[in-house]
Amino acid sequence: MASLLTKPTVTRGRDEVYVAAVPLRATKGPAQLLTSAAYSLNLWNLQHFMVIIKPSPPPPDCQAIVFDFQPKDPENIYAALAVLSGKAIPGVVLMRKSSKLPRRKCWYVGSPKGSGAIDMALEFNKLWETKLRVGHHDCRNYTNGLVEYLTDEEHILERLEGKRRH
Repeated sequence: MASLLTKPTVTRGRDEVYVAAVPLRATKGPAQLLTSAAYSLNLWNLQHFMVIIKPSPPPPDCQAIVFDFQPKDPENIYAALAVLSGKAIPGVVLMRKSSKLPRRKCWYVGSPKGSGAIDMALEFNKLWETKLRVGHHDCRNYTNGLVEYLTDEEHILERLEGKRRH
C-alpha cells in the first residue's frame, strides 16, 4: 500500500503504472467553468481519471503513454444531457503519448505483474465495452479495471480517495 503515494527508489528496467486526475471536459462557457472549478476545489467525484504507463526504457519520442475512457464527443451538449439523465452514450478508449507525467494529482501505483505493460493495456482495451454510462461504466471503472489488470491492485481509486481524505 505504501506504493500508492511514494515513488519507488528502484524501478530500473520495470515499467511504472500511475493514476492521474484531470478536469472533466465540457462545452465552452458555464459548463466548462463549473468543471474547472470542481477540479480546483478537489471534488473527487467531478474529475476525470486515467492510467499512465511509463515504459522502461522510454520510447525516444515520449516519456509516458496515457490510457483513458471518455465520451466519444465530450464537449457535445447532447452527450452531457444524456450523461446527466443516466443514459448510455458512445464512449472511446484513448491511447496517446505524453512528454511528461502530470505534476499534480498523479499517483504511482506500482509495476505491472507481467512484462510489457503497454501490450497488456492494449489487450485489456480490446475487451472493454465502449458504451459509457456515468456511475456504472465510466472512466473510474476503466481506471480501476486497467490498474487491477496490470498490477493486481484492486479498487485503486477508492483507496487513493481514502488516503487523500486522511
